[in-house]
Amino acid sequence: MMTNHDDYDSLVAHLYDLEEKSNTWHKTMHSSFLNEEEIAYVSKMFPPSKHIQYVGGYPEARKKKIVFLYDEEDDFFDITCISARVDQRFRKISHRDILGALMHLQIDRHSFGDFWIDEDHIYLYTNESMARFLIDNLTRINQLSVHFHEIQEHPSQVFHTRRMTAIIASERIDALVAGIAHISRSKAKEMIQQGLVQVNHITLEAGDKMCDNNDTISIRGYGRFKYLGVMKQTRSNRILAEIEVSI
Repeated sequence: MMTNHDDYDSLVAHLYDLEEKSNTWHKTMHSSFLNEEEIAYVSKMFPPSKHIQYVGGYPEARKKKIVFLYDEEDDFFDITCISARVDQRFRKISHRDILGALMHLQIDRHSFGDFWIDEDHIYLYTNESMARFLIDNLTRINQLSVHFHEIQEHPSQVFHTRRMTAIIASERIDALVAGIAHISRSKAKEMIQQGLVQVNHITLEAGDKMCDNNDTISIRGYGRFKYLGVMKQTRSNRILAEIEVSI
């Protein structure tokens, strides 16, 4: 989670610089890949428009670049997908294994977008120059040999979810965190104060925020959830809430 305000200030200044260069040089400019928290923060200052796009390779991508189009009819081509076939019969590869292999190559997290494993294939989004580097150098993950190649199609990651219910005292975020994580209200407030809870990818500092239907709640150590709303009131005037859990 990115909580350093100096980092935010630097990012915003960089994006304003890209926007100015796009207008001055009459050409399309773009950022590196931003994570969901960064996107949630900067989208207030750079809302999507005919000249500002958020692009991650496929519509539901979680990591995206901000593209400043000088001409709204310009096309942006600097995102590509590489793929590798993996045999996981004897050794499984996890998301953490892939990230570890990428970090071992000492590349910046902002140089690649979403990546995931779909049965016997790994898919990873990045830019064209980084794709060539990864194809040449990302050859082992968790002691398994891998051989990446660039693919023409842009596959979409499927995000799996299940539904659950939770009995909560109110729609305040501290009550929701307590109900979702099965912890006390005081423990939930403590986690929020420690910066361990996000709503719609923004880190909270207090537990009094009221949640709306379809808000995304991320709890460090517990996962990602979507608050779907009130199902009914209980006899003790508590709320039976419906929650969507990311698997």
